[in-house]
Amino acid sequence: MYNCITEEERLRHSYYQIMELSSDELHIKLNSWSREDLIEWLVWNDRNGVYRDEESLSEMGNILEKDEAISIITRQILV
Repeated sequence: MYNCITEEERLRHSYYQIMELSSDELHIKLNSWSREDLIEWLVWNDRNGVYRDEESLSEMGNILEKDEAISIITRQILV
């Protein structure tokens, strides 16, 4: 089931707000987030991705580090 949200709700949600930041602002914001927060955003944005530790260990043999999570989010937003 697809949930529609209003433009006002979207603008208040932090996950959407970061998509409106400049490259520099985005980098600063993401660096202030915890690794877990970054992973939660990635899971929210890409439901088919492998980001959670358990899944990542099972499929790739390692966990997603904070710097790589920031890199992935930055690519997903800016490209």
